[in-house]
Amino acid sequence: MILFEERLNYICQQVFRMAKKCVLELRVTAAGKRFYCAALSGESNYNICINSDMTVSCNCQDYDGSGHIGDLNRESLEEALASSKANLFRRSLASGKLPILVCASCSDLKFTTPLEARHHAASWQMCTQGIMVENTVVCPYRCTACYRTLILKSRRSTHMVLNDIRKVAATIRRHGIKSLQYFSLGEPFAAHDIAKQIHIIREINPNLDICISTNGLMLNTDEKLDAAMLVNYIVFSIDGINDYTMNKYQRGASFSKAYHNMRQLVAHRRQIGKSTPTIEWKYILFNWNDHEKMILQAIELARNAGVDSIEFRPTRNPFYGISWRFHIKKFFRTLGEPTPYGRRVRFDTRPA
Repeated sequence: MILFEERLNYICQQVFRMAKKCVLELRVTAAGKRFYCAALSGESNYNICINSDMTVSCNCQDYDGSGHIGDLNRESLEEALASSKANLFRRSLASGKLPILVCASCSDLKFTTPLEARHHAASWQMCTQGIMVENTVVCPYRCTACYRTLILKSRRSTHMVLNDIRKVAATIRRHGIKSLQYFSLGEPFAAHDIAKQIHIIREINPNLDICISTNGLMLNTDEKLDAAMLVNYIVFSIDGINDYTMNKYQRGASFSKAYHNMRQLVAHRRQIGKSTPTIEWKYILFNWNDHEKMILQAIELARNAGVDSIEFRPTRNPFYGISWRFHIKKFFRTLGEPTPYGRRVRFDTRPA
């Protein structure tokens, strides 16, 4: 049943992207415009992703490998960004065509004039603002919108080894890359040696801004807690206030364990007297977890846990889970402050 739902949702998502691709291509043609990719132009701090098998993707949603532009087992990051595949993508965008379906829903897809598009196709720079690294593609959850069977087929290796981490860390240092999103299509703390991984990255790049997104289930040892103290920002993806609301999407989740581990990290930070990492609870909104009482309870739970903030984010995936209340109810417009993704409620948790 789980596999069927994942496959059905993936097919529906692909159909939606196909339709959107056609609409976008017709729109730019009618307006005399063209496309370019901020990630492939070196303007993004997010979407260039080094996957668990050391392949390089141009986006963070490369479930099937269609976005592969290179392989760090055979070439450098510079060579991957200058590869024939990457250049083919750039030229396609400059001609007004989307090279892969993921482009249709990518935040780094940009509209511009034909002249500017040709400039971006011919001239690009290194992604010094930031990159994403998928240290593992393994995850204890089976989220409905995550077609895990397809993801595993598209990776030759499920985990990076420490030599891979050293190569990635050296690449970051060589190019002066400013930020690292240390997650993608797996659970970062599922890697048994994640503590060593983070120590290597931090030793080679002492000033690097590191963000980890985790479901919290496996951040459950003292060693991992200590490693988490070396990063700048940790986001806990907990999509509900109990097992029932979480497992409607995050199948295999345990609210009590994830929430406990989040509280433990806050307590550990307080115990050693640090103000970092910033700790946020990310709460994806669906039509089964977005009732006003649930949201208010989540805010109270977040406050009690001692996190710095909780962010409520609507989504269109899976299609049947869309939170219409977020878009219609005035209640959500009164919550906290707007973000590019939803609404954030902040708490005054830092020591005086």
